[in-house]
Formats: sequence, structure tokens, C-alpha cells
Amino acid sequence: MAIGLWGGLALLSTSVSGLPPLQVLASTFAIAALLGAARAALRGGGLGALRALRQPPSGWMLGVGGLFGYHALYFYALSAAPPVQVSLIAYLWPLLLVLFSALVPGGRLRRRHVAGALLGLAGVWTVLAAAGDVGLGAAHARGYLAALGCALVWSTYSVLQRRFADVPADAVAGSCAATAALGLAGHLALERTVVPTAGEALGLLALGLGPVGVAFFAWDHATKHGDLPQLGVLSYGAPVLSTALLCLAGRAEASPRLLAACVLVAAGGLAATARADAGNPRATSAVRPGR
Repeated sequence: MAIGLWGGLALLSTSVSGLPPLQVLASTFAIAALLGAARAALRGGGLGALRALRQPPSGWMLGVGGLFGYHALYFYALSAAPPVQVSLIAYLWPLLLVLFSALVPGGRLRRRHVAGALLGLAGVWTVLAAAGDVGLGAAHARGYLAALGCALVWSTYSVLQRRFADVPADAVAGSCAATAALGLAGHLALERTVVPTAGEALGLLALGLGPVGVAFFAWDHATKHGDLPQLGVLSYGAPVLSTALLCLAGRAEASPRLLAACVLVAAGGLAATARADAGNPRATSAVRPGR
């Protein structure tokens, strides 16, 4: 669910391209925080939203640092370097997630995970290369370092989430609220407020409910309880899906490179999820139905 919603991020973002980035960040995360508070209240009664905020200080540091740190670095990178190169570097995070997952207690990195991640990375490279030159230059070094910071922050955040598996996903609402507050402070200090049009307001609402709202709550559950290496490989589907949606909406042009990228990402997903005992009837029969 998270990856699918993130696939629509670029298309939805085109509807708010006329608004300052930190204003967009503050607005969408505020909507996500309200969504999370409403979800917690419905699940736990009137005090559900407050109870969801109970988590250790380290959990707050991880949540706010991951959400705000990633987006702050990403917006800075876009202002200091070409977007194609920024996207290419930032989307190293799924590969880093696959590699870092081996450091989690009980984690085990397999060759199929690494192969799948590399195929997915090749697919993303193919998509971004179609948008322009992917060469790197020293003139934009600060932007490239910020983009690399994005990859490190989000992959580290996703892996360390496993340490807080007992913290409910409702706690994400608090991290979203803190991120919105930090974004608002940055907006007031660095940007000029722009009153959104009706279309931009709808775009902010859609972003806050979808790619910023539901997606982060889904990702929180996935990283705490899912297979981290496979999550990393499957995450490469987001930029390919994003490009496909832009093509369907007439905002980008379909090309053979996009098809090749889809094939590479699909191959990566198949490689990562392939089981060594898939052809062993005895191993297969040992798995009970429904498990």
C-alpha cells in the first residue's frame, strides 16, 4: 500500500508545484497528523490519540528524525542539484535497506536479496536516465551529498523501526505533527506564504491523506513486522509506477526505456522472493494452508 501510494506522489505533486516546498511539507504532514489522530481516537476512544503518543524518547527521535530529516534533505538537494541526479542518488535507499537489514537481530541477508536489489536499482537508473543526463558534477556536490543523506536517513529509519515493533502505528501521528511544526517554522523563516487555489488545496489534501498519510502508517507496520530485504526490493516499484502514472496522465512520454525498467524491477522482485525450496515438494507440503 505504501509503495503504491508513493508511486502517485510525483503526479499529485504537480498539482501543488506553485506552492513553496516547506509550506507543502507543513500542510501535508499536518493533514497526516490529523488523520492519524482520528484513526487513534476511533480505535481507542477519546483518549486513543493521547495514548498513542506514549513512546520512549528514542522512538520520538527516530520518528521525527526520519520523517523530517529525509524531507528536509530532499528539498535542499532539489534546490542545489538537478532533480534527475537527486532522484537517482536518493533512491539508493532501497538497496541500503536490503544491506542494512542484515544488521537487525535475527536478520539474514541472502544472495537473492542482493541480486533483486541490484536489478531494481538498474530499473530505476533506466527510468531516470530517460529523463536526462545522469552524470554527476562537482558543481552540485552539496546537493548530491544531501541526496545521499536522504538515502541514508530513510534506510536507517526503516531498519531501526524493527527495534520499536511494540510501538503502535498510531504513534506516527505524533511524528507527523512534530514534522509539520518543524516544516512550518522553516517555512515562516525562509519562504513567503502563498494562498493555495482550490485545485492546489485539493492536491494538498490528497497528498496529506495518501502518500504522506496512509502510506507512512502502512510503511510503519511493514518495517516493524515485514521482511525488510523484500520490502527494499519491492520499493523500487515506486519510481517506475510514478513514471507510468505520469505517462498515463500525459505529463511524461512513454518509451522503451520505461518498459525495460518495468522488466528489470519485476525481475528483481521475482529474484528476491524466489525460494530455494520452491521446487521441493516435501518442503512445500510442510507448509500448512493459510500460513
